Amino acid sequence: MSDQPRWRYRKPQSTVARSGSLLVAAGIGLSRIAGLLREMVTSRVLGLSLAADAFAAAARIPNLLQNLLGEGVLSASFVPVYSQLLDSDDEDAEKEASRVAGAVGSLLLIVTGIAVLILVLAAQPITRVLALGLQGERFELAVDFTQIMAVGLGFLVMSAWCLGVLNSHRHFFLPYAAPVIWNAAQVAALLFIWWRDWALEDAARGLAIAVTVGGALQLLIQLPTVRRLARGLRFRPDNGNPSVREIRRRFTPAVLGRGVVQISAYLDLILATFLAAGALSALFKAQMLYTLPVSLFAMSVAAAELPEMSRLTDDPAALGQRTHRSLDRIAFWMLLAAFVMISMGDLVVGVLFQGGQFDGTDGVLVWFVLGTYALGLPAIGASRLLQNTCFAAGDTKGPARIAAVRVAIAAVIGIAVMFPLDHVVVGPDGLVGDGFGFAPLDEGVRSAGGTVRLGAVGLAVGSAIGAWVELTLLSSLVRRQIPGIADPRTSLFGPAKAAAIAFVATALVKIGVESLPLLLEAAIVGFVAISVYAIAAFRGGVRDSNLILRPVRRMIWR
Repeated sequence: MSDQPRWRYRKPQSTVARSGSLLVAAGIGLSRIAGLLREMVTSRVLGLSLAADAFAAAARIPNLLQNLLGEGVLSASFVPVYSQLLDSDDEDAEKEASRVAGAVGSLLLIVTGIAVLILVLAAQPITRVLALGLQGERFELAVDFTQIMAVGLGFLVMSAWCLGVLNSHRHFFLPYAAPVIWNAAQVAALLFIWWRDWALEDAARGLAIAVTVGGALQLLIQLPTVRRLARGLRFRPDNGNPSVREIRRRFTPAVLGRGVVQISAYLDLILATFLAAGALSALFKAQMLYTLPVSLFAMSVAAAELPEMSRLTDDPAALGQRTHRSLDRIAFWMLLAAFVMISMGDLVVGVLFQGGQFDGTDGVLVWFVLGTYALGLPAIGASRLLQNTCFAAGDTKGPARIAAVRVAIAAVIGIAVMFPLDHVVVGPDGLVGDGFGFAPLDEGVRSAGGTVRLGAVGLAVGSAIGAWVELTLLSSLVRRQIPGIADPRTSLFGPAKAAAIAFVATALVKIGVESLPLLLEAAIVGFVAISVYAIAAFRGGVRDSNLILRPVRRMIWR
């Protein structure tokens, strides 16, 4: 056998990242469309009822496993090391990579199994702590749903391991499209429940069972491809392997960082249980909508870039250029999403959710929460990429410390604002105040139902401000790690000017067509909003505006 190194054809990194981000976006787009369909049916079956609140709380509690041990942590620790092994010219690199993947998978399987068992057996005290404000029937339902869904979300954690393996092999579409089957299982269950006209409590319980079944299906659909790519894969611990030790070294700070973020999410959950009925499910719906552009436009770029960034750690200049170009792409889409949610979020919520148990006043609450969250969207999108830049450089501690600061700020502001806003009622004549205070409403008032209050908006205010603080600190951290890189926040300036212009145009058009049917009004306003934003961005020199304008120009010329 020749001693000369093997030669491999490798596509240019720009081509790989561009095609990878498109595949990630396509997969996420399909899964998010399925998720929207699921939530549209859920809204019509459960509305903003007590059962919907219990389900929303239960879905967030076992979701801790997925967020602590899933994609975010594996992206920070496993993907960079595994990608570097795959890119090595060593003849045994692929075998070594498979050994490392199996070792990490076995460790994750053990940890996840223990965590799921604890969550099932101790569901009642855990729910008591994490959903402190739930009482009576809402609490009992939440405990029941938590036990059911814990097993399904354990499957989702292992799906995230599959995603890490597939992404490192530059197979982006399957892992991000796999949640389609998870959502499909829930939609099928909801349609059956709707057809059979189950009671609200039974409907929510049936949906929880569908979550578990869908999680198993999502894992099973990825495993054959993982085994084909990682040839010789065996689930065996290998603590003596240097690569496994390096992953474990990065893993702990990454888990702590994700844990800090989860403290924020679960603090929101705990605080929302002290708000009027409907706050939990309104937060759930708003978060689902505002995380959609994060997944489509920020995560798609960041996920495709992470393996490539991990291969550029020896070239800081190239890493800096790649970071800034990716930030430009993210900024264009995140500013578009933010201003659309703020200016016409009521139309979006109405088209998606209104009907059945979900009425117009419910839509106003979800819109207010969504619009407030949207103020932090550009910062969230940019921070996602900057975190991956740090992960590629081997730094998981810095982003974790910054996340802790963000959580503290968001919590303080959220607590200060949420209780006064819970005294503001959304009624047919607009917003009406029924008092003022920094303490929860009486339990009887909170559980009575029939009124929609704005307490959930306060939690969104804290989240938005915390997101901008995080971006500022991450920008400083990246500039220290990559000398000579421009301030990452400058990528937001051009799109922000275009969003301001488009906001004014959208508001004027919205006033002019408000008497039209909802669907037609949303279509007209949406067309104007996107068109004006794209043209204003193009005139301001934002290159990514061509992604919208170029297809339109081609259609006109034809």
